[in-house]
Amino acid sequence: MPRSVAINVGANTNEPGFRGPVFDDGRFVFVPIPEDAETCRDPPTYADLDLDLPFGLPTAVRDRPVHLDPEFAEYPHCERYTYGDPHGVKARPLSELDAGDLVFFYATLTHHGRDPEPRVTPGWGAYLVGRFRLASDPVTGDEFEALSVDERASFANNAHLRRERFDAAVLLLGDEDESGLYERAVPLSGDRGVDPGPLVTEHSLDSGKGPWWRRPLRFDADGTDAVLAAVTRTAGGY
Repeated sequence: MPRSVAINVGANTNEPGFRGPVFDDGRFVFVPIPEDAETCRDPPTYADLDLDLPFGLPTAVRDRPVHLDPEFAEYPHCERYTYGDPHGVKARPLSELDAGDLVFFYATLTHHGRDPEPRVTPGWGAYLVGRFRLASDPVTGDEFEALSVDERASFANNAHLRRERFDAAVLLLGDEDESGLYERAVPLSGDRGVDPGPLVTEHSLDSGKGPWWRRPLRFDADGTDAVLAAVTRTAGGY
């Protein structure tokens, strides 16, 4: 049975200054963070993504390049399912996974809607927004340097390979048939954004104390089953 790790990704109130929206029925718009490193190939800007947001894209961010990671093949300017991370706190648990294991991506999103009883957390909350089933074992930064040109090609469009200095401590490749963005967001928060829901408190290996929504969340085989069941109920797929 597969294990899994859930990783926090996407726009937040620090960068670029707003969260992606989630609507009454759970549909959402995934918004990436800005690119903050020098690049050797120009990444797309927020304006280039042409996202269907319920608010005007702030003028200050329109021309900012985006750090398009994770890369979902169905998302604008993406080609495959790849993810890279330079930070040990995320890279370590991801590096411990194997081919066939799952990586869930979660983001903090802000509710936009008028339904007095929406299917989502009022205000802001943390939600699963997509997943990869790993097509191969994770690749560490050192292992990537030793790959052949052909082996590196799968990661060619990843944001960390667009940087002047390659800095990923781990790289992931998702299976084409079992990876993707969800149609509807799957809540991790409880009644308030800061409150952990049962997927965190009952099924993850995390305590749910403190700012849990910023941490990698680990799930054993039973916990992963519980997440997949919640995804099927809420998002209807994968």
